[in-house]
Amino acid sequence: MAATRALGWLAVAAFAAGCDAPPPAGLAGYVEAETVRVAAPVAGTLARLDVARGQQVAAGTPLFVLESAQEAHARAEAQARLARAQAALANLEKGRRAPEVASVEAQLAQAQAALRASEATLERARRLVAEKFLPPQQYDEALAQRDRDRARSAELAAQVQVAKLPARSDEIAAARAEAVAAAEALAQAQWRLDQKAQGAPVAGLVEDTLYRPGEWVGAGVPVVSLLPPGNVKVRFYVPEPHLAAVAPGAAATVRCDGCGAPIPVRVDYVAPQAEYTPPVIYSRENRAKLVFLVEARPAHPVGALRPGLPVEVTLGP
Repeated sequence: MAATRALGWLAVAAFAAGCDAPPPAGLAGYVEAETVRVAAPVAGTLARLDVARGQQVAAGTPLFVLESAQEAHARAEAQARLARAQAALANLEKGRRAPEVASVEAQLAQAQAALRASEATLERARRLVAEKFLPPQQYDEALAQRDRDRARSAELAAQVQVAKLPARSDEIAAARAEAVAAAEALAQAQWRLDQKAQGAPVAGLVEDTLYRPGEWVGAGVPVVSLLPPGNVKVRFYVPEPHLAAVAPGAAATVRCDGCGAPIPVRVDYVAPQAEYTPPVIYSRENRAKLVFLVEARPAHPVGALRPGLPVEVTLGP
């Protein structure tokens, strides 16, 4: 019983010693880059490649251009449709042209003159029929003619008013909607044309060019791979017993061949799940141990940290 109690105390002491053990020195890791792959959302033949591998570019620098003849024609068609829709709307929003209004007014004047003549004829026929010089049907004919001339004058007077008015509100609303639709179609055509030429979204190093002029590039397929200076990080693995000493924001130091002075970094990611020690990094004796992936970044870009470079990480400032 005493021997069992002693073994228990030894186990507890060993566990406590493991929890209080200092973090291991010289954790092996490597440098990894998060590249920005630039692609066009539309397909086409690569017409021009404006950059080369290893070139430093600023944000907005032209990278490549895809063939865009079809998109240019589509934009021209959309522009013509918009111009036609706008012209139709302007035509409906105003009355007829002045010569057209003058023509209708002249017809109204003729109808009014004919009405005055028919009214005079009607008056004479009324007197002559009353004096028995004309039969009653002559009066009826004169009355019918006067009524026709009066109706014609009223019709032309209404036409003059209509000629001076714009189109009906429903027609104008429909024409305005057509103009808006044409403008949206033009914006879409312009967008597709603009997407055929891509510039650098961020400043950085041209890590690779993936196509050559004359090759077909599918929609959304990267053509140029950029490496911004701030997209370089260090990945290393921390053994499970020492995970409590590592958290986002924790300080660490990186050393590498040719880096000169140690490079301070800050942990910004700790894997939520454990994995087995990668055999390519750790020795054969350590392969069976559980470790957690940790990523850290320097506060400022460091030119010596190149993707794929092996490093040694020390936890703590």
